[in-house]
Amino acid sequence: MPAVQPAVQPAFPRSTVLGYPRIGPRRELKRALESYWEGRSSRQELDRVGAGLRERTWRRLAELGLEGLPSNTFSLYDHVLDTAVLLGAVPERYRRAEDPYFAMARGTQGLAPLRMTKWFDTNYHYIVPEVGPETVFALDAAKPLAEVRQARALGFETRPVVVGPVTFLLLSERGAAALDRLDDVLDCYAELLGVLAAEGVAWVQLDEPALVADRTAGELAAVRRAYERLGAVAERPGLFVAAPYGDLGEALPVLAATPVEAIGLDLVRGGLDGLAALAGAGSAGGGPAGESSAGESPAGRGPLAGKTVVAGVVSGREVWRTEPGRAAYALRVVREHAGDVAVSTSCSLLHVPYDVAAEPDLGPELRARLAFAEQKVAEVVELAHAAPGEPAVAPEPVGAPAPVAAGERGPYEVRAAAQAERLRLPLLPTTTIGSFPQTGELRAARAALAAGTLTETAYEDLVRAEIERAIRTQEQLGLDVLVHGEPERNDMVQYFAEHLDGFAVTRNGWVQSYGSRCTRPPILHGDVSRPGPITVRWARHAQSLTDRPVKGMLTGPVTIVAWSFVRADLPLRDVVFQVADAVREEVRDLEAAGVPIIQVDEPALRELLPLRRAGQAGYLEWAVAAYRRATSGAADGTQIHTHLCYSDADQILAAIDGLDADVTTIESARSGGRILGAVGGFGRGLGPGVYDIHSPRVPGADEIEELLRETLKALPAGRVWVNPDCGLKTRTYEQVEAALAAMVAGARRLRAEPSPA
Repeated sequence: MPAVQPAVQPAFPRSTVLGYPRIGPRRELKRALESYWEGRSSRQELDRVGAGLRERTWRRLAELGLEGLPSNTFSLYDHVLDTAVLLGAVPERYRRAEDPYFAMARGTQGLAPLRMTKWFDTNYHYIVPEVGPETVFALDAAKPLAEVRQARALGFETRPVVVGPVTFLLLSERGAAALDRLDDVLDCYAELLGVLAAEGVAWVQLDEPALVADRTAGELAAVRRAYERLGAVAERPGLFVAAPYGDLGEALPVLAATPVEAIGLDLVRGGLDGLAALAGAGSAGGGPAGESSAGESPAGRGPLAGKTVVAGVVSGREVWRTEPGRAAYALRVVREHAGDVAVSTSCSLLHVPYDVAAEPDLGPELRARLAFAEQKVAEVVELAHAAPGEPAVAPEPVGAPAPVAAGERGPYEVRAAAQAERLRLPLLPTTTIGSFPQTGELRAARAALAAGTLTETAYEDLVRAEIERAIRTQEQLGLDVLVHGEPERNDMVQYFAEHLDGFAVTRNGWVQSYGSRCTRPPILHGDVSRPGPITVRWARHAQSLTDRPVKGMLTGPVTIVAWSFVRADLPLRDVVFQVADAVREEVRDLEAAGVPIIQVDEPALRELLPLRRAGQAGYLEWAVAAYRRATSGAADGTQIHTHLCYSDADQILAAIDGLDADVTTIESARSGGRILGAVGGFGRGLGPGVYDIHSPRVPGADEIEELLRETLKALPAGRVWVNPDCGLKTRTYEQVEAALAAMVAGARRLRAEPSPA
């Protein structure tokens, strides 16, 4: 269907980014959110902080010379949740809440939140929309319009960014089945285009990252229908469809055959595969995209000849400076096929910190190799103004991974018997995942230690006191397997990075994980090794305080690497196995110290899974082998636990079973127990979570008992553990004590029954 073009279609800006960090250089949004949630400030004060952060972003991007400024990339919690509100997809049960937006994100005492899971293969979490036959869609364009108007009042014209219709539906609870509502959703998007056109907006960006994964013929047909429909809107901005996080593959010719004016390609993650797809796109043929006129690109043919390709040649996922030769090579190849070319980041800069200049502690050699958000914007601008004829070289491929051995333990049945004899745990044993609340006093002490105003001895005395508080709290509540609470750790990955060679840590390199939750990913820049024990003294101290078993707490090799910015000169597998060897040494030292249970967490196992099926089996093979190598030194009587959270674990249950951990704890409460439908054949101990710790809501004993009864329908009682969904670091002691008391009570009720299985 030919598009009815706007009367005047402005050229796409030569330089742009797909999005920008939104938490604030000093986590201003985090503090404003938590103040609002705790009732210490008003919604108006929260909105003022948001407006100030948006203004700072637009001014800084303009100062750096960026031509195309995005808007509507700011969010008070999550951009997918924002899109649900934009489309009116707010489930009825939330509409009566005092603040429906945050009720969906975090829940209330009487209302569970929507499910949360990982955003593609990143460590960002999004709120999963509910889209059913009963959903009534109705456009609410207040947020994108307000941001366009705010920017315009400051003198900036912006390009609103919205999650695209196909991705929005595919990421909803029903997945591809939700495409039965595509036409209704498109009505809202078409209306939005008209509203933006009336506002004088020249371009709109629709993000369709779901298209870089394998898609069925029916899903590709939905892409075609969606963009033919939107392209036919009579009065609309130019349509820019961005596809970050990988290679568009078979979706590229489909999208190119629609009337969209600009297509964004991730030429970092998509790499040369994406460029090869460009060369082959002409075979799609047909439609207005195949038409060209004299004076267009040198190629003059094929579906991209009349399009602007927004070339994502600067990585939005990594912190290394862009190799100019590689970027120039990619741009040269793109120009051979596209009608016009703009330079951009490969994805939103949401995934990187703000500014290398804020990191005085990094050595000069390492700093010279780094580019955070501000430096990446400068790289985009520089590449956009470089002469097309400058030297361009194809990138050198990374070498083949070295062979590695996985390592093995004894048969599970032998281990289980030895552990039962050693631990003597009751039926349905209760435990937590690891961390306990990080109090304000503890955070202040850590900051004082870093500033040099608190001695190491005084700090460690406080850590020991916090460990004792956590142990005594668990004893009083009646938990069976205890944790030391991890008060010495600022973050489960950063703490290990600080004690391993080959890593550097930042002072202000914060990256948003979800809502107000931020992390500082370490920078893995060299070969990894362990100079000495890391956790042993704290585990030994905790065990000395109680006669109940205390778990030693470690982060697994895949997760340490996944939640770091990783060197690019070695295959990822080789880097993971270096970390696995360091973890293995720590496991051996914990065991030698008499620690009876060692938990090696791998919440990122699903996260690193390649988006396309062709690479998934190979990844899972070496990821599982790395975990088994890290834990292979443990004796039969030492119980190995692992934990996974908020990452659709049901999709990789066979691989999780392959980890060969004695006990696996998995998020289940927030997702409504969906994991239970897949665990029937799981052959080891399993703890589907019964308490969603990412919400301030405290469950009661009746609710937990019911969740456990559902678990016992899927698993025999002898293999069921009782635990929260995740660590308790972000909660208060008041919330934790009430929830854990309910958890213990629910488990004890079932133990008291004659046949809990």
